[in-house]
Parts: sequence; C-alpha cells; structure tokens
Amino acid sequence: MDPFPHPHASLVVAETQDVLGADELTARIADAARKLAAAPPGPLFLGMRNDLPSVLAYLAALRSGRPVALLDPALPAAVLADLTDRFAPAAVAGFQPTTAGFEPAAVAGFQPTTAGFEPTAVAGFQPTTAGFEPTAVAGFQPTTAGCEPAAVAGFAVAHRPRPRAAPDPHPDLAVLLTTSGSTGNPKLVRLSHRAVMANARAIAQALRLTPADVAPTSLPLHYSYGLSVLNSHLAAGATIVLTGASLLERPFWRQLAEHRCTSLAGVPYQYEMLRRLRFDPAAHPALTTLTQAGGRLRPELVAEFAAKVDRFFVMYGQTEATARIAVLPPERLPDKLGSAGVALPGGALGVENGEIVYRGPNVMMGYATSAADLARGDDLGGVLRTGDLGYVDEEGFLFVTGRVKRIAKVYGVRVNLDDVERLLRDCGPVAATGGDDRVTVWTEGLDRGAREALARRLAGELRLHWSGFDVREVDRLPLLATGKIDYRALEARA
Repeated sequence: MDPFPHPHASLVVAETQDVLGADELTARIADAARKLAAAPPGPLFLGMRNDLPSVLAYLAALRSGRPVALLDPALPAAVLADLTDRFAPAAVAGFQPTTAGFEPAAVAGFQPTTAGFEPTAVAGFQPTTAGFEPTAVAGFQPTTAGCEPAAVAGFAVAHRPRPRAAPDPHPDLAVLLTTSGSTGNPKLVRLSHRAVMANARAIAQALRLTPADVAPTSLPLHYSYGLSVLNSHLAAGATIVLTGASLLERPFWRQLAEHRCTSLAGVPYQYEMLRRLRFDPAAHPALTTLTQAGGRLRPELVAEFAAKVDRFFVMYGQTEATARIAVLPPERLPDKLGSAGVALPGGALGVENGEIVYRGPNVMMGYATSAADLARGDDLGGVLRTGDLGYVDEEGFLFVTGRVKRIAKVYGVRVNLDDVERLLRDCGPVAATGGDDRVTVWTEGLDRGAREALARRLAGELRLHWSGFDVREVDRLPLLATGKIDYRALEARA
C-alpha cells in the first residue's frame, strides 16, 4: 500500500509561510510518534485545531497506532469532562481551561499546585504536587517559565492515569469522532486505520487529486468533512494550507491568493454566505475546483457556482462512513442536478425499505459510549444503514429525499421536517423542529404578519390546520462548528 502521507505531500502554515514537505514532514511525524509512545496504552484526546501542532499530533497518532479522538478544542467543560470520564483517555492535549470555572481535575485528572507551574503547561491544566513526575509530560523537564511547549508536535501532553478496569483499545482502532458537534453528550464513532486510509484514497481518486492541488483548511479538522480534505490531499501528494481564518474573514482570501489554492471545500451555509457576499472565483485565477458536502445545497445554487469554476463536485457522506459515500462528477451535473452522485470507488449504494444503505471498506467499526466499547472489534461488517431516505436511479446515481428520524406528528399526521424546510427554501434561512402535535419553524428576518402567512402557507401545502405550525423568529440560526444547523439548540428554545 502507498505510504501515508504521500512522499510529495506538504503542509503550509499560512500565517508564517512555513512549508513542511517530503523528508522534513516524515521526520517531524516520526519524532512526534516516538514521544507520544511514552504515554500508557489508551486513546489520545486531542483538541484538534487547524494548525501544524494538531495535524502533526494526529498524524503521529496514526503512525504510532494509538487511537486519537479528534475533538472541538472549544468543547464546553461539562461535555469534555463527561467524555474523559466515560472513555478514560491515556493522554490529553490541545485544550485550554475556560473562563467558566473549568476544574483542572476534570480533564487532566490532577489537582492544581502552587509551585509555579504555568496553567497552560500541560494541555491547559495544572499538575499536582502529589507525586507528579516531570517525565509525565512526554519526557520534558519543566522550566522556570512552565513546561516546554514542544512535548509532542508543538504542545505538551498530559498523561492521565487510566482506571484499572479500562481495557486496552482494539488494535484496529485509529480515529474517534463525535456524532453531534459540541452539544449534548455525544457518542464516538470508531474508525479503523483501514477505513481512514480507504476513504482518503477513494476521495482522492473520485476528485482526481494530483500533487499539483492546493487546498486550504476551510472547515474544522475535527469535523469529518474537514478531516477528509486533509487526508485525501495528503494521500494524493498534494498540499494543505493550514489556516484558522474563516471564509468570512479577509485573511482567508489573502492567504488563498498568496498560496494559489486550487480548490475550496464548503458546506451549504458557507455557500449561502458566499452568494450573499457576491463571491466571484474569477478574482482567484488558481481556484478551479469547488466541493460541497455537509447537507443538501439548493440545486439553483449548485448550478450557479458550477458555472463559475471548471469543476464543482457535489458529495454525500456521514461521519459513520469516515467521511464520503458518494460523489457527483462535474460532467454529469447538468443532467443529474439534485443527485448526490455515485458511490465512491470500492463502495456500493442500495436502498432497503426506503432507507439508503452503503457498503464499503470505509464504514465505521461501530459506536462507542464508554471505554469498554473501544476494545470492541468491527460490529457492522462494512454495512451502514444511513438513516437517510432516498433512491438510486438506473445509472446508479443517488438521490437523498429526507431523514428517517426527521419526522414529526401533527394531529396524528406524519410530517417530514426536511420537506418543510424544502417547501420554505424561498423564504431565506429556515429550520424546522418537531414537538408534540406541532412543527416549529425558525426563520430570520420575518415580521409577525409574514410569519403568520407562512404558517397558513404550510397548512395549505400539507393539508393540515395552520395551528399545527408555530413560526418563530431568531436573529441568527444557531450553527455547529461544521456549519450545519444546531437543531438541539433550537429544540432547547422551543
């Protein structure tokens, strides 16, 4: 099997112009892997940022065979504490304490000391005076100013004593990703090394990536879509430009131009924003390719952006399939507008009782809710029931029509919440949530009269009484870090 990263792959730090490629990148990964090996058996919990230390730590974990959970570095303290209690990580890195009373013992498992250690020295937490050995921080001695920040790939790693009852993770386990953004108490998706590599190479093949391609980190790397951009480009020997700037910030576009990025990945919300900002790819001559996943983009926007670049790839996927499941080739976009594409190389799509079922080497091993689940083998055998509704046409092109569980009952009648959102797509940003005998529709910028009219419109379209629709206004629809609508946050307001 080809090496990963590919020998021609490189990482560029946008802010500093530093470039790591070929032998230097390989050496940095190997060095970080050796230091990471100092931790006891068990997963690494990594606050995954769009920066070089995070990427090197992630690649080092893959190289060393240590499972790594890629987490939002801004996770609420209670969520992070719950995850560490349930999954007993052997090491924690990349988190800072919050200003909301984050207990140092919640993650690192140690009580703070008054001996002058910097609070951020050990992954953002203070060590204890009760027998803390300096060598617990990846073999580095503390300095008078705190711990050296170069412990593993540029930041310190806290080794966390694991409960004796916690079993060692399964040897095939490589990556753990959350299923629900930064809210609630998420399950973790268990991905094998084989699944990660198979999906990276299949995406590279489907998107026709070459060593000449250059892509910025336009999405969070702890999000499966953002991670798939990183993995597929490194597998193809291409270049990744690491930037923490967002698409709505001027530094992002300056960096995109400086590094002559050839492609850009986005979710539907980002494309909606780009349209509002009158984004014109012609201002960036090197930019020839756009990719879209993370939800359904309105067909008219797909057509609009596809007309502005050489290649526009529509993709469909789930975290449970490592990232991508299907890709719509740009040359088929005109006659298959609205389709999510065909299965990735090595995969197969089918529909059973209306539900989309995917089979392929990139399917997860299963979910995990505790440390004991990390020791489990492959529970699914390469078969994923997606929870999405849809159909596959005679040429193998997938069309997604809704979610199995995105259903509400209004006066005993089943209402598909995705259908509600599609009916109202001409009203600007909207989101629909379900309650007891009622659908709540959340809108931006509609006055009371317009909201009442919208409720009556839905009633007419769906042949239900208008009182079954509660239309409310919000200043801005809440979003997850992935750019998807945060339905849990909306449900909490209902």
